Amino acid sequence: MNLFADIRSLVITSLDALVADDVLPAGLETRNVTVEPPRDAAHGDMATNAAMVLAKPAVKKPRDIAEALAAKLSDDPRIIDASVAGPGFLNLRLAPAAWHGVLAAVLEQGTEFGRAALGQGQRVNVEYVSANPTGPLHVGHTRGAVFGDALASLLDYAGWEVTREYYINDGGGQVDTLARSVYLRYLEAHGQDVAFPEGTYPGDYLIPVGEALKAKVGDDYLYKGEQYWLADVREFATESMMDLIKEDLAALGVKMDRFFSEKSLYGTGLIEAALESLKDKGLIYEGVLEPPKGKKPEDWEPREQTLFKSTEHGDDVDRPVKKSDGAWTYFAPDIAYHFDKVERGYDQLIDVFGADHGGYVKRMKAAVSALSDGKTPLDIKLTQLVKLYKNGEPFKMSKRAGTFVTLRDVVDEVGPDVTRFHMLTRKNDADLDFDFDKVLEQSRENPVFYVQYANARVHSVLRKAAEAGIDVSSPDISLLDHAAELGLIAKLAEWPRLVETAARTNEPHRVAFYLYDLAAAFHALWNKGNDEPALRFVQESDSHATSAKIALARAVSIVISAGLGILGVTPVEEMR
Repeated sequence: MNLFADIRSLVITSLDALVADDVLPAGLETRNVTVEPPRDAAHGDMATNAAMVLAKPAVKKPRDIAEALAAKLSDDPRIIDASVAGPGFLNLRLAPAAWHGVLAAVLEQGTEFGRAALGQGQRVNVEYVSANPTGPLHVGHTRGAVFGDALASLLDYAGWEVTREYYINDGGGQVDTLARSVYLRYLEAHGQDVAFPEGTYPGDYLIPVGEALKAKVGDDYLYKGEQYWLADVREFATESMMDLIKEDLAALGVKMDRFFSEKSLYGTGLIEAALESLKDKGLIYEGVLEPPKGKKPEDWEPREQTLFKSTEHGDDVDRPVKKSDGAWTYFAPDIAYHFDKVERGYDQLIDVFGADHGGYVKRMKAAVSALSDGKTPLDIKLTQLVKLYKNGEPFKMSKRAGTFVTLRDVVDEVGPDVTRFHMLTRKNDADLDFDFDKVLEQSRENPVFYVQYANARVHSVLRKAAEAGIDVSSPDISLLDHAAELGLIAKLAEWPRLVETAARTNEPHRVAFYLYDLAAAFHALWNKGNDEPALRFVQESDSHATSAKIALARAVSIVISAGLGILGVTPVEEMR
């Protein structure tokens, strides 16, 4: 049940009636007519912009349309007041029975309440993390992993068929560097003193990999040139790192549906097939690019390269796909990978990149637009930096990683639930401060605690009612008539609308924000009970009132649980 959608349907039906009455002309476009919570709750329960949107095409004053629409809407028993505000906004107040219907729907549907059919019949691929397999995931990857996973869950909840995908960057020179670094740890495992040249990976995480390599091959690689061992060690090291990365993701509660290897694109004809597809569309040519901005002419050596006409699909410049020496550019396998996604028949693609990949956005969108003939939209979400603090000071690097703070450092410090929720308390493209002390603080300023505390309070009420022997199995929710109680139900009614809005914009942080607001509304009602005993959830002398009030509390817990489920956070029933 989506009450906002239901009232919008009522508005559209009423507009049709005004057309039939010759008050409005036929053929008006109502796509941009909205029904949403008013900015100021004192103005009403809902507001519609219908009169403002239709005034110009109807050649009428907004206020005249709003007044005629108000008269039609007032005929519906759900509407107890429809009043015109300002130049033509229409504020609506709903009858208590309308809110009671929402509560009944929550109790009946459980955590399915709010689940949408927005993406029904559509397949979406969400690619996220996709870190180089050269070491453990760092805190920047943590944010991308949490964001991507929550977005995938949100889209699933909104009706899409979702594939969670990880692109393994195992086709570049960094995996050769990894192999050489593992070989040094292999020599170390044989008792040799080694030094790590600049550019290799000196982190302690490779010590067990070197030892495992020794256990597998013994001394076969000792005193041998890398032409003898490089390929085998590269494969062994990559698999070992991916096992480590999968363990890191599991610690965060992230499980991928598919891992796609960049290496699988080389020597298989996949890159050639992707570029041939673009060539068939007249988008591949041989040419010379202008010098990069900031380059002096004498520093620039023009070379003929194979270029993709990405400017024909919204990019700033055309992009090279093959170098003058015949080698593929970094962009070529990216094109081939997305060609593979398009060929798999997804209706939508989403890539989650770190902020340092902002320069890739236009070229990747251009590639997908060209490959799919504009039929498959690609949305690229950038996750900004995370700044870590502890005891008021920047959190230091991990000894295990050698150069950065790892995902496991964060999860081991505060747990996966706190990590995930806090990573979603800011929009993905805004910087995020992660203070280890504050995220564990038990206060309203800590949204993780504040939402979980609301859920724990609900369960404390359920336990108290059970201890008092109060039957809450058949509540008469019509007994809920206080403005504060109806206001809390109104907040619950926003949940289905919020799900659709967040899914349309690919913004899972909206779920975290909503949960905080819902928790605040619940805590406010709880605190009112301190001053007004009739608002307390347990009325020991009135089992009927208690049953109704506890039904409201249960509904809050249901929606909190559904929202936390999308975020990948486990609801708690008791605070420690």
